[in-house]
Amino acid sequence: RLFSLLRSGRRFLSPKTKTERLKRSFFPQAIRPLPTEDAPKDQRYASGQFFFEYLVVVSLKKSKSDVYEPLISYQFPKRDGMVRFQKEEEEKTLKAITLFCFPEGINWAPLTEYRSETFSFVLTEVDGSRRNGYCRRLLPHGKGARPPEAYCIISKVACFGLFSKIFDEVEKRRQISMAMIYPFMQSLREAPFPAPGNTVKIKSFIPDSGTEIISLTRPTDSWLEHVDFRTLFRCLSDEEVLQVFAATVLERRIIFIAEELGTLSQVIHAVSVLLHPFIWQHTLISIVPEILIDVVMAPTPYLLGVQKRFADQVTDQGDLLAVDLSEGRTQTFIRQVGDENSILPHKLKEEILQALKMRNETATLDELNQVVPEAFLPFFVKTVGHFAKHITRTGQNQEGHFQKRTFCKAHESKSTRRFVKKFVETQMFDLFIQEVEQRSASQEGFFEQKIAEYHKKMKEKMMKQ
Repeated sequence: RLFSLLRSGRRFLSPKTKTERLKRSFFPQAIRPLPTEDAPKDQRYASGQFFFEYLVVVSLKKSKSDVYEPLISYQFPKRDGMVRFQKEEEEKTLKAITLFCFPEGINWAPLTEYRSETFSFVLTEVDGSRRNGYCRRLLPHGKGARPPEAYCIISKVACFGLFSKIFDEVEKRRQISMAMIYPFMQSLREAPFPAPGNTVKIKSFIPDSGTEIISLTRPTDSWLEHVDFRTLFRCLSDEEVLQVFAATVLERRIIFIAEELGTLSQVIHAVSVLLHPFIWQHTLISIVPEILIDVVMAPTPYLLGVQKRFADQVTDQGDLLAVDLSEGRTQTFIRQVGDENSILPHKLKEEILQALKMRNETATLDELNQVVPEAFLPFFVKTVGHFAKHITRTGQNQEGHFQKRTFCKAHESKSTRRFVKKFVETQMFDLFIQEVEQRSASQEGFFEQKIAEYHKKMKEKMMKQ
């Protein structure tokens, strides 16, 4: 049952080659948006990127068996002229979207009050590439008791803050009329996606308000634009975050438990970003639908978000870290392997804690986005930042070969050597090294730049003493 569920879950998603083929029919030539600055266009816009693939509205409809089921009630753009396999792939994707928008299953009833919530999920394709789903659930405009509905945008772009602002605009137009959503989304669909640090401006008309100009800006650090560290540090203490980080670094099975969908998605994405410049390579489901709850039995590493109502079904597994994010909880770690507090070298762990204490309790998102990476990135610089010295090449442009044994022995500290020996066996480190081996010695990646910056800073610090 588990593997059939996982297989069907993957089959919801079309392979990358099919997606690229379909793109040509989904997206017309981009219309130039309003200019925001005098920089050349190729610097202001991310080449080949679009804001989204499509927007759907998922409504809860009463079935013949008198239960509410999530169904697509609106889709933009409509996709006509598809051949059979395209229709089949789209149907599977849309079915997956309904499950992620309402992961609780069919236990719904009409409501008179409902606090809107925004969350995200990831659709993993068969080739390992990922698409992002952004969802806002709210109570539709009207009188009397009614079920909530969900707006979902599917995009290859990972930028939670940007799409939250887009949802604000969608929700504002929905209160007027469903028809008001179309022209705004059409303008957005035709606008090129801005490069990091740049802004695109969208014109949109609203009755009684006239034409509005909506500014959408991407953060300068594109790898941070999908994360909000505030929720992570609101739910967990610094020491608890480090235990979660330790388990994640060694690619273990980790389950996060909370009732709020936004809490689950924001915490999981924040935890995965702590690994930067390394990338989580295994299963990542920020919100597990009830129908896929058996995924917790998978023996391979995962990061899963599970609503608290299903906690009893997922915490009886062995060798995992189950983290309760709920307010008023009696304990944070419902299940543990037991060594989470001793995985990281003690000295380096204390350095991270000291760096995290530099933030203000009322730190803004931008301040956290600066303090948190500066706390965790030096850990990787100090433990594995010497990798370039252990890659041998027969020529400048020849493929390199990583010398694992000498690399692991390079540290004097026993605790650091012990950690490095475990970390080099992870898939995230293995794929990172493979990429380094395949590029020429003259090419410098993000991590190499940060290593050079760190050593320069340390050298300047020593000269001042």
